Amino acid sequence: MANAGFIFPEMTSSSAAKPAWAGEDLLSQLVNLLIRTKPLYALMKRQARQVLIKTAEKNGIPWRQTYTEWDASGVRDQLSAMTNPAVTYPDYYRVPFHAYSDGNLCWQAAFEAESATYAMALRVWRQEDLTWQAAQARLRGGFHQALRDHGPEQVRDILDVGCSVGISTLTLHRYYQQRMDHPVRTVGLDLSPYMLAIAQARDPHQEIDQWHHCQAEATGFPEASFDVITLQFVAHELPRQASRAIFREALRILRPGGALALTDNDPKSTVIQNLPPVLFTLMKSTEPWSDDYYTFDVEAALTETGFEPPVTVATDPRHRAIVARKPA
Repeated sequence: MANAGFIFPEMTSSSAAKPAWAGEDLLSQLVNLLIRTKPLYALMKRQARQVLIKTAEKNGIPWRQTYTEWDASGVRDQLSAMTNPAVTYPDYYRVPFHAYSDGNLCWQAAFEAESATYAMALRVWRQEDLTWQAAQARLRGGFHQALRDHGPEQVRDILDVGCSVGISTLTLHRYYQQRMDHPVRTVGLDLSPYMLAIAQARDPHQEIDQWHHCQAEATGFPEASFDVITLQFVAHELPRQASRAIFREALRILRPGGALALTDNDPKSTVIQNLPPVLFTLMKSTEPWSDDYYTFDVEAALTETGFEPPVTVATDPRHRAIVARKPA
């Protein structure tokens, strides 16, 4: 679903490389000090969670109802089948994320991920009267447009890294399946078996070839297995050493001429840089690797890894896509 015809008049980039509330700036240090204060941190986590829930339910996303339905669905019984016993969880993953003490390794995070994803898209266009479906289509469409413009023309095999509950995976698969005149094989990969259990349940027609539980740094796939590898809203949840390791693995398992494509918050976006203090403080309190992400030169790291110089495009007022091709 391309974003041709979408108009983003406020989609501008700042001359500053990153927000003042990230990195070593005085404002960032002050925010980090507040986050390290346990009573304040607990309050921030609750507030951040409430912001998303209110956004969701005000716009017709049944957050609490969806949680209740998943809780009663029997999906918990699939955890063992989705878990790869050989997987070890790196330290960076075993920290609180998104106001969940156990991060992505819990049912609460998995049951609420779909609603949170839809609410996140709505917050990109807060001044527009959009349905959550339209906002989600815009969010994904901008990224698909970047892939169409800068990725390979022929795509047979796709890997969606950090697939969560499969929203990104299914929309990406359907986009390419509609464009190609041959079958497309798509794999969703995530480090949380809880998320993968939900992803599999959301894929009743088995459109996705495999829901794969492993570290993205060591997938176990053979060399030259994929034409496109995506990280959709994943990089900001990684320390830079993990991102570099994932880039190396992606280069190994991509076919020559294939593309690694990322979409995530744009550090140069004026919207991101000018977030109100309450919002950027709440965001940092639930994203432990924010400072690392906003000060990480992703494009330079991709080039150093061995990719061709990447193309970076703004896909909406808050996000960018980075597409890097493996030399042919």
